[in-house]
Amino acid sequence: MAAPKIINDPLYQLLRDGKVQEFNQRIAAGETVDLIGCDFRHVSLVGLVAKGLDFTDAYFRQSDLRGVDFTECKSLKGASIHAAKISGVYFPVEVEAKEILLSLEHGTRMRYRT
Repeated sequence: MAAPKIINDPLYQLLRDGKVQEFNQRIAAGETVDLIGCDFRHVSLVGLVAKGLDFTDAYFRQSDLRGVDFTECKSLKGASIHAAKISGVYFPVEVEAKEILLSLEHGTRMRYRT
């Protein structure tokens, strides 16, 4: 696994700039983005529609994820949510509560139950 990356993709940059609603609209219109391994440190993703997005190995340290529903995202395998705001977040059922807690408190990468 490589270090979290900041990419030049315009859709990713919308998220980094806090333009979550515009991102959602463009994804709904059929645009695509590769978010695997991306850096979301200190980014607010409140209001994000995560359906169909792949956050494998993403780095969410101190991000604001409040209310995001990740249940229909492609994956959160290997993602880290250290010190993120996660009130009201729905995580995929494949991620056990202890994995979420370890990631939140210690920055471990989340593993899926098999």
